[in-house]
Amino acid sequence: MPKRVNWSWTSAFVGAASAMAATALISAKPRDPTFHLISIKLTSFKINLSSINADLTLTVHVTNPNIAPIHYSSTTMSIFYDGSFLGSAQVKAGSQPPRSCRVLELPAQLDGVELAHHAGRFFADVARREMALDAKVEISGTAKVLWWENGFKVHVDCHVTVDPIFLDVIDQENNSELEISVP
Repeated sequence: MPKRVNWSWTSAFVGAASAMAATALISAKPRDPTFHLISIKLTSFKINLSSINADLTLTVHVTNPNIAPIHYSSTTMSIFYDGSFLGSAQVKAGSQPPRSCRVLELPAQLDGVELAHHAGRFFADVARREMALDAKVEISGTAKVLWWENGFKVHVDCHVTVDPIFLDVIDQENNSELEISVP
């Protein structure tokens, strides 16, 4: 004869609430955002007696995989060629909804005089039609979950290979590291 079990709605409710809380905690664990350079567009090329500058627009796809909306302050992305500072791109202050993707257009300016210091390497890269660039940026902001607002910093390192003639993105490796400030 089977043993009779007493059913308790309280136990079922506590079990269901525990499962929901565990699921919420697992999905609320902060994850690193992703960045992907889509394109580079030359907007102007200026030659003066003392300088040579190239203005570019970098189109970047950004994904916020977290359950919280974010607000971030403006910052500057540093661009390097052959280990030397070549220029910068401006990241304007903004926000991004939770679990969303956004395309940002970043105005950038490169110093042609600095590129001239690496003329031998640059012309070799043009002949191969592959030029390696590195970029670094640290983005600070806040994320708000319910009534808690936490600060964060995202450090992004990018290694991008481009065609220096047509400015096509050939390959890229992007690493981002999220650091959350605990109040």
